[in-house]
Amino acid sequence: MRSRSFYLLGDVNLKGVADPSAIFDVFGLRLAAADMVFANLECCLFDVAEQAAEKRGFYVPTRAAELLKRGGLQVVGTANNVNIGAEAIASSLSALADADIGQVGSGLDPQGAYASLVVERDGLRYGFLQRTAVYWPDGHEAQPGRPGVAIIKAGTAYRPRFDQQAARTRPGVPPEVMTWADKQSLAEVAEAVTELRQRADIVTASFHWGFRAEILTYQREFAHAAIDAGADLVLGHGPHMILPIELHAGRPIIYGGGNFSFLYAHDSHAHTDWVGMAMRAEIEDGSIARIALSFVRRDDMHRTIERAVDDEPRERDRLIEAALANGATLRAQGRELILDLRPAAAATDN
Repeated sequence: MRSRSFYLLGDVNLKGVADPSAIFDVFGLRLAAADMVFANLECCLFDVAEQAAEKRGFYVPTRAAELLKRGGLQVVGTANNVNIGAEAIASSLSALADADIGQVGSGLDPQGAYASLVVERDGLRYGFLQRTAVYWPDGHEAQPGRPGVAIIKAGTAYRPRFDQQAARTRPGVPPEVMTWADKQSLAEVAEAVTELRQRADIVTASFHWGFRAEILTYQREFAHAAIDAGADLVLGHGPHMILPIELHAGRPIIYGGGNFSFLYAHDSHAHTDWVGMAMRAEIEDGSIARIALSFVRRDDMHRTIERAVDDEPRERDRLIEAALANGATLRAQGRELILDLRPAAAATDN
């Protein structure tokens, strides 16, 4: 069986970009040559944003779907906090379908939103599902007869740090933030992955989650549950920064891939000084043998450009150190970081 390349991209948001086609000027050829490309789509494809009753979404014209397709995207996840508004979600679903881009994570009703997707390419079946823990509590989750997104729930509590000497005598010391996965959500994810495992050869569980750079307990719980249920990898996104990588049961969890294309934040201020990742899973003999990580940035022409790992020493060193702490070893090879997923002897033989 020949080797396959499966690209996983960070957040793609086209808001404010006058010519989104330029985004893929650099990466487009390699994405077009890949067997599969998946990204979190952090915007809604909707032509009448000024008329939308819902103002919290990131809306871009529906013609952008064709640009995404030409850029190489094959499947996108749409369960996130800016894919909101019944009309906008319905419009996005239609535009993606017209462009022949698969999607997971939103739907016209719960059945559609929580559905997984299997796409076959040259005899190999790629399976996807996506959920979001970052959503609006009023009218965002898919409900019977109402478009929305597929969600996961988690709890939050704040515990005084009485274990620290300073906390006992210094008013105002921040408490410890504790999170935990909702049991019903955890069971739903595990069941969905188990079912998808029966229909797909390579299973990707994707989650929109997190807060800043820390890996929260609920994130680990959902990620581990997905892997234990049969996912080959977990891809996280949401904080718009690179988060650590973990190996669980020998399978990779990428807690945050950062951005692949992003220009404006919620407050309409420029969000341009970021480093993200493009992740290439190399599939051999029907399983993921290794993952190659490239750093990416946005240039002044809105193009996403590759950065050699040595050009981003801060992100490189942080990622390597955090991966080691989570049971994963990253090694530099040329312009990339490599995560080998096979035994050392098998990797050496090839």
